[in-house]
Amino acid sequence: MIRIGDGSDAVETPVIDASVHIFFGSNKDLRQNFMNEPFRSRGFPDYEMDWYGAPGGEYAKGTKGPDGQYPGSDVDVVAKHLFTDRGVDIAVLHPMTRGVMPDRHLGTAIAAAHNEMMVTRWLEHDEYGERFRGTIRVNPDDIVGALREIEKYRNHPRVVQIGIPLQSRELYGKPQFWPLWEAAADAGLPVATHIEVGAGIGFAPTPSGRTRTYEQYQGFMSLNYLYHLMNLIAEGVFEKYDGLKFVFADGAGDSLTPFMWRMDCFGRPHLEQTPWAPKMPSEYLPGHVHFVQGPFDGPGDVEYAGEWLGFTGKDDMTMFGSSYPHWNLTEVKVPSAYSTEQREKYCWRNAAQLYGIDVPIPTVAQ
Repeated sequence: MIRIGDGSDAVETPVIDASVHIFFGSNKDLRQNFMNEPFRSRGFPDYEMDWYGAPGGEYAKGTKGPDGQYPGSDVDVVAKHLFTDRGVDIAVLHPMTRGVMPDRHLGTAIAAAHNEMMVTRWLEHDEYGERFRGTIRVNPDDIVGALREIEKYRNHPRVVQIGIPLQSRELYGKPQFWPLWEAAADAGLPVATHIEVGAGIGFAPTPSGRTRTYEQYQGFMSLNYLYHLMNLIAEGVFEKYDGLKFVFADGAGDSLTPFMWRMDCFGRPHLEQTPWAPKMPSEYLPGHVHFVQGPFDGPGDVEYAGEWLGFTGKDDMTMFGSSYPHWNLTEVKVPSAYSTEQREKYCWRNAAQLYGIDVPIPTVAQ
């Protein structure tokens, strides 16, 4: 729990951190302990192999393991930072893999290694396992391999969602992905998209090519969720799979409102062109779409922050996520203009409902 506010107006509230990234301690750790041949000796990019590394370092200081292991790879260090220092009650883990591989079988092997690592080292940890929830990584370029991973872990009590790269060579509403979404809905597992580390063979971050600097990349890369979301709606995916839920985990949910307004405006006179998706586009958002709010999303602590969050029903879709252990990891900062209900939804209620997490302290935020 954390305390929000000052003096007599302060309240305590639970916290579910919906965006905690975990890693292998090293390439050697990944290859030798969780991969078999013929994949163990194959070439694939390091975590650091991306073209837009943050100036000053990608990760926050103090997040490495005691022997210099990669940031976010030591359970005890992460647990102390989250549970002791930051007041987090439950952390949803999202392993970072290596991007889109040219060999789909290699991509699946890398995802499977991360899943095994997360489950055995984190979700089943003797001391902290009950406070972690997990995202199993699947490779959308290999539907057979992805379905195999879902079947393997779908009944694990601490696995709560499926993870895929935001980078993709096709929009996620396309029919080739439908068996994956059907399996996710059948398993009751939301699908989370996140920008992947380790540059593979993903397309340029913009439709018009590559940017030059980290600032430009970070400024709009996460907006690629809009292409996927609009395609999922237009292709009728949420109509076809009513139980399917998507989590856009890289922020930029604050941009939903103007783009959804546009999609409704252009869609209204042309619904006859998509008989498989007969509703207004915005009607497919509730119950299907969620966002993890990043540290730079939204207007900040201003008097209209609560009103802005309420537009398009974003207050029912938005969850807190720290992005630990990245350099821009954020504390729980709730704008003072949020209502009590908005604050609770953002800090824990939305995540608890989506992931089926019992928070045993529901009455502390009065």
